[in-house]
Amino acid sequence: MQVQRNRPWLALLAFTAPALLFFIIFLAIPTLGGIYYSLTDWNGLYENHNFVGLSNYVEALTKDSRFIHSLFYTLQYVIVIVIAQNAIGIGLALLVESRMRTKFLFRTLFFMPNMISVYITTLMWAFIFAKVLPYIADHTILTFFNQGWIGDPKVSFFSILIVSIWQGSGYLMVIYIAALQGVPKDIQEAAMIDGASVLQKFIHIVLPMLMPAITICVFLTLNGSFKIFEVVYALTQGGPGYSTEVIALNIYQEGFARDMRFGFATAKAMILLTIILVITFIQVSIFKKKEVEA
Repeated sequence: MQVQRNRPWLALLAFTAPALLFFIIFLAIPTLGGIYYSLTDWNGLYENHNFVGLSNYVEALTKDSRFIHSLFYTLQYVIVIVIAQNAIGIGLALLVESRMRTKFLFRTLFFMPNMISVYITTLMWAFIFAKVLPYIADHTILTFFNQGWIGDPKVSFFSILIVSIWQGSGYLMVIYIAALQGVPKDIQEAAMIDGASVLQKFIHIVLPMLMPAITICVFLTLNGSFKIFEVVYALTQGGPGYSTEVIALNIYQEGFARDMRFGFATAKAMILLTIILVITFIQVSIFKKKEVEA
């Protein structure tokens, strides 16, 4: 009898063991190793290193102005991207679902940027910013396009946003389309019969039923935007100076490209990990309550 009772657990363990093994080897152990090395002065090359305690964390949060700047710059980027990508994703989903005959064509077109490598996409946009837009400004009345899209710190932030939104909105659109297809048609028709406008129907019926998808999409955009690296590295490399340097790029520069202070860079990575975990936990908790209310 005891063996029969344990069979479901044995079957569950057999199915989950490979994934659990990969999780332990490639995520749990490196994370624990990162926590340890963040407390040392290891340079990433030689085996010898000294235990320095929390001094790396203290230096990063109090003395490293470049890291503090990258932290606030990344937070600014995250706020805009989370709002913009999800709003555009919902808008594209509503637009595509309203196109009965050409929905598959538009779905493919809007999702296609997500299928291209981020680095290649960024290089394409770098060419557009450097060559195409100035050419359009010189030969048309659209002189606004003649900007320092990459060289001007005030404008390069918007360049990074444009590339990121263009790259990621199509992926969110697909998730929102799947959620929209699950909204009951009879409820929407009943609301229209009762005199509800299109906007009222969206706010009071469609949007609450999209909350599970919104929870997932906001989670994805939060995690992805905090870890942004390729777009900034390929477009501006953190410049001019370090005005567009994000946290991930700052960590890379500190650990590999500039100072070879691997322990110090790992401490910064642990700070980033903590920020992501805290914000993600708060976001999921709040949005899950909204789902229950809906």
